[in-house]
Amino acid sequence: MPAGSTIDIQIAVEAPGWPDKGELEARCGTVISTAAGYLARHAGQPFPDSGCELSLLFADDRAVREINNQWRAQDKPTNVLSFPATPLEPGQMPGPMLGDVLFARETVARESQAMDIPFDNHLTHLLVHGFLHLLGYDHIDDDDAEAMEALETRILAALDLSDPYENTFPA
Repeated sequence: MPAGSTIDIQIAVEAPGWPDKGELEARCGTVISTAAGYLARHAGQPFPDSGCELSLLFADDRAVREINNQWRAQDKPTNVLSFPATPLEPGQMPGPMLGDVLFARETVARESQAMDIPFDNHLTHLLVHGFLHLLGYDHIDDDDAEAMEALETRILAALDLSDPYENTFPA
C-alpha cells in the first residue's frame, strides 16, 4: 500500500468456534495488509491516502444462510459473502469504506476438512478472496475467474501458503 495509507479493520465475532478476537485481528491484519500491498505494487491498485475501512463478520451457517437467501436468493450457507460499499472495477480507487465480508464457520470448517488443509489456511484464502471481491474482482466468467485466482495464488504465496487452485478448473 502507498505510504501513509491504512485499512482499518473492524471485526465482529457473532458465533462460537472461531479463534479468539485477538488472534483473528492479528491474522486479518496480516492478510489484508499483505493483499493490499501486493495489489498496490503489482496490480496498480490505488488506495485512498486517508485510508479506508473494512468490516469483517465471523458468523455461523445459519446467519450466512439467511443473508445469502435475502441478498442473493440462495437458501444455503456459503463460505464467504462480500458486500462492496461501492461497485468497483478492478484497479479503481475505492472510497473510505470498502465494504463488509462475512464468513460461515461451519462451512469453512467442512471445506478445510474436505480439502485436508488447516482451517487457518482456508480462512486466510477466504479473507483474500473476499477482499478481492470488495475491489471489483469476480469469477463469473472464466477469464475473470482466471485473473482473480491468479491474484489469490500470488497473494497466498506472499503469505507462504500453497496454491489452493492447483489441479482445478477456474470457478
